[in-house]
Amino acid sequence: MELKDLMAISGYPGLYRFISQGKNAIIVESLEDKKRMSAYSTSKISTLEEIAVFTETGEMALADVLKRIYDHSGGKEVLSHKSSNQQLKSFFQEVLPEYDRDRVYVSDMKKIINWYNLLLKHDIIRPDEEEKGDGDDTANDDEVAGEKKGQDDTANDDAEADKKKGKDDTGNDDAEAGEKDKD
Repeated sequence: MELKDLMAISGYPGLYRFISQGKNAIIVESLEDKKRMSAYSTSKISTLEEIAVFTETGEMALADVLKRIYDHSGGKEVLSHKSSNQQLKSFFQEVLPEYDRDRVYVSDMKKIINWYNLLLKHDIIRPDEEEKGDGDDTANDDEVAGEKKGQDDTANDDAEADKKKGKDDTGNDDAEAGEKDKD
């Protein structure tokens, strides 16, 4: 599930997909009606990737909450965001029992449920794709890549230190090299 290009804009209903960067604004497209509009810097714009839900132990990323809703509902649409407050609270209790009841309001639950149904309707929620990349092989590849990166960084750091000391690539002082060129 790729949430980095999807955003919520304060004061506007629904979700929007990032299209392009304009001069003083970003161009977004509504997921519902595909209409494009400019979102200016005066609007509060949040990508879904950076949104989290308060839990009793900290915060949980919205992607993880949406995956739990998907698993709980079996990949089907859930109750309407216009349901009663009690129905919304009991649904959230089932899906995310550790949510912080003092800091997660019913309005937040309505948004999350509305977003889930909207993302599901437009076939954006596909948690099965994430599970494919969770194998042990990818972890080993990352460790190897991290080791190689660390070795390259050390060589680059040494070269930068020589430049600061006034030495060229051969280890000679830049001043000595300049005097040899004059001769």
